[in-house]
Amino acid sequence: MKRALLILIPSFIFAGLIFVLVQSFILRGKDKGALQVTAAPQSKVYLNGKYLGTTPLCKCDANDMLTVGDYTIRLVPTSGNFNEFQAKITLSKSILTVVDRKFGVGADSEGSIITLQPLQNSDKPQLLITSIPDKAEVFLDNSSSGFTPLLLQNLTDSDHELTLKKSGYADKKIRIRTPSGYKLIAAVYLGIDEEGLPSLTPTPTTVASPSATPTPVVIEKVLILDTPTGFLRVRQSANVSSAQVGEVKPGQAFPLIDENDGWYEIQLEDGSKGWVSDQYAKKQ
Repeated sequence: MKRALLILIPSFIFAGLIFVLVQSFILRGKDKGALQVTAAPQSKVYLNGKYLGTTPLCKCDANDMLTVGDYTIRLVPTSGNFNEFQAKITLSKSILTVVDRKFGVGADSEGSIITLQPLQNSDKPQLLITSIPDKAEVFLDNSSSGFTPLLLQNLTDSDHELTLKKSGYADKKIRIRTPSGYKLIAAVYLGIDEEGLPSLTPTPTTVASPSATPTPVVIEKVLILDTPTGFLRVRQSANVSSAQVGEVKPGQAFPLIDENDGWYEIQLEDGSKGWVSDQYAKKQ
């Protein structure tokens, strides 16, 4: 019997934000990993297209755990008019991966994916934080530590409070535990703070002309072209080594946000942003 470390479901609400506790427990499965999924509202869970059940869901028992490897998880809300959520996850041996999602309209959605990764040459805990959108300020135990994506090393084997802040987005707080010999990986999805956003209604401008016609605003879009794989990876930054944050399909078109040396930054349907190569995309 092996003792392993894993993460429990969100256990309580504090200041309106979800906290996730990391604790230890026993796993008996060989080359198996555990998966725990929570969502609001209740959602159907699919893994590589296979239906697993509805939330809250935990494949945690020794006879019910899943084969280790890379998967695509998809959450489909059973009520409300919400877009489904899809992400890449990795299930590791004797580790519980926790997926939490709070659905909202458009960019109001928030959530997190948390897991552990064994360290090969260090007993000191590490913490890797990524966010969508990126460049969110990271506070560990109320101390500013930098901006996402961020790797923190030589931490203590103890409980911590992780907080992410970004202008225009609601603060996200998560309770974590960083165990010795492991890197805790937290992928955090920030939701728009509607109350903190400036008004999107333009101020009318008076034009001194009896026949003045307002000029329409044209939003450029990026059209996804055919690819050898049937999909195109969306990356966190404008380079092929950056983390993948999603996938788009040929024929889809997305608003263009920015350009950078052969890459387009696009806005996805859930309001998040990412970069695609112009090798398989073009501006419309």
